[in-house]
Amino acid sequence: MTKKIYLIGALKNRAIIELGNRLRAIGYDVFDDWLSPGEEADEKWQEYERQRGRSYKEALLGHHAQHVFDLDYRHLTESDIVVMVMPCGRSGHLELGWAIGQGKRAYVLFDEEPDRFDVMYVFADDVFFDAEELLSELTRRKE
Repeated sequence: MTKKIYLIGALKNRAIIELGNRLRAIGYDVFDDWLSPGEEADEKWQEYERQRGRSYKEALLGHHAQHVFDLDYRHLTESDIVVMVMPCGRSGHLELGWAIGQGKRAYVLFDEEPDRFDVMYVFADDVFFDAEELLSELTRRKE
């Protein structure tokens, strides 16, 4: 059975598209469709909710947020592996932590060595600073 990878990242990180295509080329089922609304999706949602006079908490309980959450949650749940592509924000880190807590294989792909070291990335199965090394690992571990 084909393993499913959920790519975690920021809406502004267009490198996810190329990585997703490369993972599909080596035989993985990849979920990166969350990227399709575009780079300004979060800002436009916030602007819309503020125009309606809704607080952040009210917005999280709204139909849009629930729909987006349900889509991501379903695919996170169905995934076998998660790869968080840096730079990434708080939501991505929450997704990574949830996936690790569920026992999923988890990797972090840094775009560069961070200015500030953080020991908690040890929770991931591995960290990479080069897409080629990540792809090599996923090819080697492909079942």
